[in-house]
Amino acid sequence: MWIPTEHEKYGVVIASFRGTVPYGLSLEIGDTVQILEKCDGWYRGFALKNPNIKGIFPSSYVHLKNACVKNKGQFEMVIPTEDSVITEMTSTLRDWGSMWKQLYVRNEGDLFHRLWHIMNEILDLRRQVLVGHLTHDRMKDVKRHITARLDWGNEQLGLDLVPRKEYAMVDPEDISITELYRLMEHRHRKKDTPVQASSHHLFVQMKSLMCSNLGEELEVIFSLFDSKENRPISERFFLRLNRNGLPKAPDKPERHCSLFVDLGSSELRKDIYITVHIIRIGRMGAGEKKNACSVQYRRPFGCAVLSIADLLTGETKDDLVLKVYMCNTESEWYQIHENIIKKLNARYNLTGSNAGLAVSLQLLHGDIEQIRREYSSVFSHGVSITRKLGFSDIIMPGEMRNDLYITVERGEFEKGGKSVARNVEVTMFIVDSNGQPLKDFISFGSGEPLASEYHSFVLYHNNSPRWSELLKLPIPVDKFRGSHIRFEFRHCSTKEKGEKKLFGFSFVPLMQEDGRTLPDGTHELIVHKCEENTNLQDTTRYLKFPFSKVIFLGNNNQTMKATKESFWITSFLCSTKLTQNGDMLDLLKWRTHPDKITGCLSKLKEIDGSEIVKFLQDTLDTLFGILDENSQKYGSKVFDSLVHIINLLQDSKFHHFKPVMDTYIESHFAGALAYRDLIKVLKWYVDRITEAERQEHIQEVLKAQEYIFKYIVQSRRLFSLATGGQNEEEFRCCIQELLMSVRFFLSQESKGTGALSQSQAVFLSSFPAVYSELLKLFDVREVANLVQDTLGSLPTIMHVDDSLQAIKLQCIGKTVESQLYTNPDSRYILLPVVLHHLHIHLQEQKDLIMCARILSNVFCLIKKNSSEKSVLEEIDVIVASLLDILLRTILEITSRPQASSSAMRLQFQDVTGEFVACLLSLLRQMTDRHYQQLLNSFNTKEELRDFLLQIFTVFRILIRPEMFPKDWTVMRLVANNVIITTVLYLSDALRKNFLNENFDYKIWDSYFYLAVIFINQLCLQLEMFTPSKKKKVLEKYGDMRVTMGCEIFSMWQNLGEHKLHFIPALIGPFLEVTLIPQPDLRNVMIPIFHDMMDWEQRRSGNFKQVEAKLIDKLDSLMSEGKGDETYRELFNSILLKKIERETWRESGVSLIATVTRLMERLLDYRDCMKIGEVDGKKIGCTVSLLNFYKTELNKEEMYIRYIHKLYDLHLKAQNFTEAAYTLLLYDELLEWSDRPLREFLTYPMQTEWQRKEHLHLTIIQNFDRGKCWENGIILCRKIAEQYESYYDYRNLSKMRMMEASLYDKIMDQQRLEPEFFRVGFYGKKFPFFLRNKEFVCRGHDYERLEAFQQRMLNEFPHAIAMQHANQPDETIFQAEAQYLQIYAVTPIPESQEVLQREGVPDNIKSFYKVNHIWKFRYDRPFHKGTKDKENEFKSLWVERTSLYLVQSLPGISRWFEVEKREVVEMSPLENAIEVLENKNQQLKTLISQCQSRQMQNINPLTMCLNGVIDAAVNGGVSRYQEAFFVKDYILSHPEDGEKIARLRELMLEQAQILEFGLAVHEKFVPQDMRPLHKKLVDQFFVMKSSFGIQEFPACIQASPVHFPNGSPRVCRNSAPASMSPDGTRVIPRRSPLSYPAVNRYSSSSLSSQASAEVSNITGQSESSDEVFNMQPSPSTSSLSSTHSASPNVTSSAPSSARASPLLSDKHKHSRENSCLSPRDRPCSAIYPTPVEPSQRMLFNHIGDGALPRSDPNLSAPEKAVNPTPSSWSLDSGKEAKNMSDSGKLISPPVPPRPTQTASPARHTTSVSPSPAGRSPLKSSVQSFTPSPVEYNSPGLSSNSPVLSGSYSSGISSLSRCSTSETSGFENQANEQSVPVPVPVPVPMPVPSFSGSEEPVRKESKTPPPYSVYERTLRRPVPLPHSLSIPVTSEPPALPPKPLAARSSHLENGTRRTEPGPRPRPLPRKVSQL
Repeated sequence: MWIPTEHEKYGVVIASFRGTVPYGLSLEIGDTVQILEKCDGWYRGFALKNPNIKGIFPSSYVHLKNACVKNKGQFEMVIPTEDSVITEMTSTLRDWGSMWKQLYVRNEGDLFHRLWHIMNEILDLRRQVLVGHLTHDRMKDVKRHITARLDWGNEQLGLDLVPRKEYAMVDPEDISITELYRLMEHRHRKKDTPVQASSHHLFVQMKSLMCSNLGEELEVIFSLFDSKENRPISERFFLRLNRNGLPKAPDKPERHCSLFVDLGSSELRKDIYITVHIIRIGRMGAGEKKNACSVQYRRPFGCAVLSIADLLTGETKDDLVLKVYMCNTESEWYQIHENIIKKLNARYNLTGSNAGLAVSLQLLHGDIEQIRREYSSVFSHGVSITRKLGFSDIIMPGEMRNDLYITVERGEFEKGGKSVARNVEVTMFIVDSNGQPLKDFISFGSGEPLASEYHSFVLYHNNSPRWSELLKLPIPVDKFRGSHIRFEFRHCSTKEKGEKKLFGFSFVPLMQEDGRTLPDGTHELIVHKCEENTNLQDTTRYLKFPFSKVIFLGNNNQTMKATKESFWITSFLCSTKLTQNGDMLDLLKWRTHPDKITGCLSKLKEIDGSEIVKFLQDTLDTLFGILDENSQKYGSKVFDSLVHIINLLQDSKFHHFKPVMDTYIESHFAGALAYRDLIKVLKWYVDRITEAERQEHIQEVLKAQEYIFKYIVQSRRLFSLATGGQNEEEFRCCIQELLMSVRFFLSQESKGTGALSQSQAVFLSSFPAVYSELLKLFDVREVANLVQDTLGSLPTIMHVDDSLQAIKLQCIGKTVESQLYTNPDSRYILLPVVLHHLHIHLQEQKDLIMCARILSNVFCLIKKNSSEKSVLEEIDVIVASLLDILLRTILEITSRPQASSSAMRLQFQDVTGEFVACLLSLLRQMTDRHYQQLLNSFNTKEELRDFLLQIFTVFRILIRPEMFPKDWTVMRLVANNVIITTVLYLSDALRKNFLNENFDYKIWDSYFYLAVIFINQLCLQLEMFTPSKKKKVLEKYGDMRVTMGCEIFSMWQNLGEHKLHFIPALIGPFLEVTLIPQPDLRNVMIPIFHDMMDWEQRRSGNFKQVEAKLIDKLDSLMSEGKGDETYRELFNSILLKKIERETWRESGVSLIATVTRLMERLLDYRDCMKIGEVDGKKIGCTVSLLNFYKTELNKEEMYIRYIHKLYDLHLKAQNFTEAAYTLLLYDELLEWSDRPLREFLTYPMQTEWQRKEHLHLTIIQNFDRGKCWENGIILCRKIAEQYESYYDYRNLSKMRMMEASLYDKIMDQQRLEPEFFRVGFYGKKFPFFLRNKEFVCRGHDYERLEAFQQRMLNEFPHAIAMQHANQPDETIFQAEAQYLQIYAVTPIPESQEVLQREGVPDNIKSFYKVNHIWKFRYDRPFHKGTKDKENEFKSLWVERTSLYLVQSLPGISRWFEVEKREVVEMSPLENAIEVLENKNQQLKTLISQCQSRQMQNINPLTMCLNGVIDAAVNGGVSRYQEAFFVKDYILSHPEDGEKIARLRELMLEQAQILEFGLAVHEKFVPQDMRPLHKKLVDQFFVMKSSFGIQEFPACIQASPVHFPNGSPRVCRNSAPASMSPDGTRVIPRRSPLSYPAVNRYSSSSLSSQASAEVSNITGQSESSDEVFNMQPSPSTSSLSSTHSASPNVTSSAPSSARASPLLSDKHKHSRENSCLSPRDRPCSAIYPTPVEPSQRMLFNHIGDGALPRSDPNLSAPEKAVNPTPSSWSLDSGKEAKNMSDSGKLISPPVPPRPTQTASPARHTTSVSPSPAGRSPLKSSVQSFTPSPVEYNSPGLSSNSPVLSGSYSSGISSLSRCSTSETSGFENQANEQSVPVPVPVPVPMPVPSFSGSEEPVRKESKTPPPYSVYERTLRRPVPLPHSLSIPVTSEPPALPPKPLAARSSHLENGTRRTEPGPRPRPLPRKVSQL
């Protein structure tokens, strides 16, 4: 049975539980659980991380913990009763856990590892706390470590700052907000600005002396030296090194490690040096033989110096090697370190052995105890402490020292009868009063044990040696009296014996006869001569002698004999027990000399402070003893002395002695009667203040009043204890009188002089310290009244003295901080005077920092929710006095400009924050009653209005992000809670007072604005919080956004008809609120939009304003990351539901639908923009949004913004052509006018002309970078026209040069032809703008199908690639997935005119092949009917799919959507015709390239010839004969007669081309390939015989084959009778693009190719690169290599449609070598002379009947056309010569310059080749396009010649087409601007495409590739202004040559045809760029 648990409420899971049992709860180790019930070893409860799921789990899996339960019952809350630090650690580590893993994912390795170490450290510390075995101090230390690490981790991870009090987290509800602010500020400051340590320590570790030839032991002495004052500032660190230069005692670190302690901040400067002196122990001379002398001497070795500035960077100097120097002469040794520091190089040099001293140094900061904790390992191993010389900066009481420092300075000695100077050694002993040497009281330095005697080092042959060695003598005080120091002087012989001979001694007593110690300073001692064997053990013999020269010279009775030799020492005493001051001794012994008391008291002020504090207690006893002795006589003197001592302790050096005086007063002071004298003297001084001229001494007295009162109070207490409280009333009266005097003096105003105000300031500074003393004797109320009266007596005039005003405020502040103020009774008395002074200062805006501090302290004492009556009354007083001024102060200081200096800015932030905290504290304490009183206190509505506006403004300021540091979430939440509570109170006042007739727009607007920014605060967006943090916030405050949202809705509903004032102003703010992902808030706020629509509809009959505002704001808000798919659905559903019953429902639905669609696109756009790299998805999305703004919303500004966003994307992706097209969209919107334009985006303020010019230049630059030079040329011309019209010839010149450079680039630079791919995006998971749509994409350079497919899969990583090309079914469309269908497509240029022109270089044609493409084609082979295994071509059909785009490529995007699909089927015969045409075209191109020497080698031609001839011989073309030339096929397909004839014609044409190709091949074939060539020739004759051809028909022989770019090509009229004697024949031109290139696969059979057809559709069989580089084998058959299927069926690389597969990459992409310029070409039969490019025709020349050519640039003789050569062979020099003589080569102008004048060239009748069919009866013929860029005849590309004769009829297609008929045709074309059928008598073959494929469009379709407005395929689009070319009556042409040329032409009598009606050119389209 399940029973509720009583005590088992909370536990931690210690083993994971899967929860596999029924109702089981799945738990993970470490989860915390709350237990509800138990039953037989099972618990029922829930995990705290997910309280909604309850279940059962085994009790053994849970470790129970103590917890307390709140709200017992259904909603009980369990709180673990553990240390708050443990709770915080646990929750923090949980939060860190997940974030720590994310660091790894984000590759932040450094922080990851550091955090890992910190987490482990915290876990270890947590264990220590949980075990509970720590001492109180250790526990405190551990908690400090834990909180420091928690704060560090929170800061690194960007988590919140945690407010703490004594290491425990603080609940903000339990303390006042001002206290919370201070805690946060304290922790923030601690984190930001580490406190500068006042104490520093230098750690030194000696490692070794590196020297090549040591061999002797060394002494190394470290010390710190001040080069500024030229003195050492520390004791010495002394260590010994062995013969190897290593420390002698390596096992004792204290012997080679030292810590130089107590360095002040003033000593961390660059002129403080570490000096190292090295002394060797050994022979006198370093180079002496070892056996020369056995005695060891201390001899100088070297010195090293290092500036401490090198350590100030904070880095440890581990392996530092110091250079060791030696002085040049030993007499300079004493100052070698100074010479090195001063860099006096002449006095020292490097030691001969190049010694180096290896040391480790580190500078440590902080108190010595802190250093011991932080570097415990250093101290645990052992380290010697090296003190500063003398006392440290701060003398600590209780410090016991008695150190005498002796410096052995120098000596002056006689030679002693020797020829050379002595080698003097000094030995020092300390001798006590009994004559016995004191043992172990000489210290050479720290690190070395104390010694009993000292031996100086020896300087060689020096009678004036200088040692300067410092020694410390730590002699106990009891041994000081009577002791003396003896110095013995010996001469050290360098002879073999090495004797040390005594020759003199000196001594000095440590204490003088009067009890004073040896004075500090230098002492010149007498050297007493003595014999070598003199016994100095009996001290009485010499102590009677004078020891000092000063004393000696004073005693004239002594002989002068011994005064020639002297010895100098310097002494310095550092003692806390002994004094060198006689006046101090006289004062302490006042009873022995009563007559000297007055003098001693007077001299006390002259005694050094350190002497006084050393004997503080004795001195105070002396003073009060004298006072007791005779108070009348000495009272004033003792008082002054006491004041001096008290003020001495104010000095920072002696500050720490205050506790000593406090202890003295409490424990040792015994002057029970002293209070009377002290009060009397103090009152006397106070009464004299106003009269005294000099107030310095009085100010000293006032400064000391705290301790004077302490003595008075303690004295009175002692008196009361002794007498039982006698004279109590008298004492009160004295105090009252004293304070009355004080009040009088305070109330005086300073007149003229500032001395009085200074005295007032001094009194006020120390007066608050007196309160606590008075409370020891008086009641709280009494003291409060005394203080109130005293403070109330201060003058309130503000202009008196600013410094005094500040002191007054400080006094108020100290009063509030005092113990007196904490008592509620006294607080109520003092509060009015405190508030009064605060009010005055705040009104004047003075001393704000102090005011803020006082206010904070006031509120710190008022706890939250204190319902005590006293607290409520205090709040009443504060609200009445300060609320208004507080609001004004916050407004004032936040509106000030911030200070530039960081210190001032910090101060500003502090004071602002404190005032804000005070305001929040006050508002939180206010109850209903307080609010009612406040609102009722306003007399008029204007006052209330001003107050509300003020408080709303302040609240908006408080909500600002910069108000608090970013990690102060706790503070922000508290502030928001107070704000929302206050707003709820004030909204009632708003409703009651400012609605209906009293409506006030400003105050309501302020209210709504505040509410909106409140909801939008970052700190309230709970969705961004961790689950645990979100849970805590919701438990404590709820979701404040929803509360405020409901309040907005409520207030909005109250507005009624006043809502119209806020439409459309509030639409944006409310929209921003609804975009917050909080469902409740959205449900509350979205209906307001319906209300707005309704009211707007009532007012104006529509809601256009609402719509416009919604759309404008949506874009900016969603681009900031707000809103989601849920919001879109909710917005749609809520508003649609709301408007169901409205009369304006239809327009409402339309608005909602528009906004919803915009949201879809904006969400897609935002999602795409999150991707790092620019990809097609980003660009496509931007295009979609841009189109939406233009077409559906007509928002021009947004449209332009997105144009530029798209432009930036293209630039980033290096899509320069697309970038140019994109910018053209903006250019279209501008005119060439002087209208001024405002500054916009990156454009400055300028005229429209200037901006358009700038755009033009930018677009040209991008077209240039994108190698789209033809487009750039047109823009160059356009802008050149403008320059010309303004006569700006300078810029015109530049533009013409730029245009010329673009022409050069067209001809000279390589330009790659891109691939095109069709991509289908199927499935619902794609973004809206892609979903279930198909696009054609323009690939990157060199990008083949596989690479493109991989790129698309990378862009859509979740997509599935479809492996077939069939249209998907509906299930794919509706699938919740992403499917990609990709295959290559072939571009079909709309106009073949330029491509079909002969002589146009490939460089030019390549542009027209792949630019301005609307239509793309894709072929899929299939078998229809029964497949003939013997000849599969009989049933091989092709399904041809044509795709029409919404815009042409390239354009503003690399891909555009397919608008229309057309599918037609091509019969096997049509397929065969197309394959042969393609192969013939390829052969012509290769032959032409070979002849013009554009090919590096002949291999491609060889392989192609081999493939065709070999295949034909082995049954290739013969399969076509078998399939289509048999009788059965002809009878069963009578309609294919013309096609069969065409196929036969092509086969013959191929044979003719092959014959010519073999001739060319023979000319260029290398020697090693001659056998192959012979084989090809043999096989070719076999092939001809298989066709039944022995010689070609006459007509074929009579006409050369005309190739592209001037190469020969075949005449289609192959029958002998096909040429009429007087007929003319048009040689049709064909684009290389219209013949898809041959299949690249080598195959020896037809079936192998056919079987692979379907699998190759998507290019999966082989990589494109492999395919590209394949070479056909010699055995390749014609049909297998020229398969009927289009190349994109069988090859993954559609480039095969545009280049020979036999070319290497180098040849294929080498546009420079593709053709020579016409002027450079050799004229021959292969290069017939070209005619005028726009109307080039070949005519049979029969006398004058030939039609003349119409090139206006040619003279009459040039226009005559020679007859075609009668035969076609390589031996055609004559023909070539004739042709070269007949005309000159002229380059076609592509693109042409538009001209305003008509050209005479246009009067010649021309016949346009029609792409539609073979017979004018069956097809419409268009006029010949006069310009290469006017695409007036765009047809579907049929791969057949446009006009040719029929093989079977034997009649030329144009033989009966007279000039008049042609003229008639042109007339019609001119009138209708469309192609029309023209009747021709002779029937001609049908075209080679199926009937369903319309050959010619009804309209010419060449819309602008950069225009986004066309929605239909066939609509003509007008040219944008930026690119329009004026339509003239005459088509553009080249400018004519001079008139003379034409007249000569006429003179030659050449007859010209009368001009017919001219075709009217269509308007130029943008795509004609």
